[in-house]
Amino acid sequence: MAKIRLRLVTPERKMYDDDVDMVIMRTTEGDAAFMANHIPYTALLGYGMLRILNGGAYREASLISGFAEVADNVVTVLSDSAEWPEEIDLNRARRAKERAERAIHDATTDIDQKLAELALRRANVRIEVVSHIGTH
Repeated sequence: MAKIRLRLVTPERKMYDDDVDMVIMRTTEGDAAFMANHIPYTALLGYGMLRILNGGAYREASLISGFAEVADNVVTVLSDSAEWPEEIDLNRARRAKERAERAIHDATTDIDQKLAELALRRANVRIEVVSHIGTH
């Protein structure tokens, strides 16, 4: 099977740089999948799971906002934040979710409401990534 290169970079580090069979990620327009010889493509990233398929096995990471470009058989993902499941503290993510839900309920301004909603989305993505381990 032909491969496509995935380069995943955050402000803190280069998380991944290798050839894969397929990359699936959440964009602001919905989920998008990329395989070898994909047409050029650019997208803003949403909050969601990045799935990497390679040799019949999946690997997931949380993906929090950013930008993706596909060109010349390379998927370049520049993410504001990304984490492998083993880097996520599930209890901490659950506590963050609870705090965000309380903050949404207690918000007195639109800005407070939006900030709390973003915090809730981040916590939910982290919980989803950790909870997804071993389900494929």
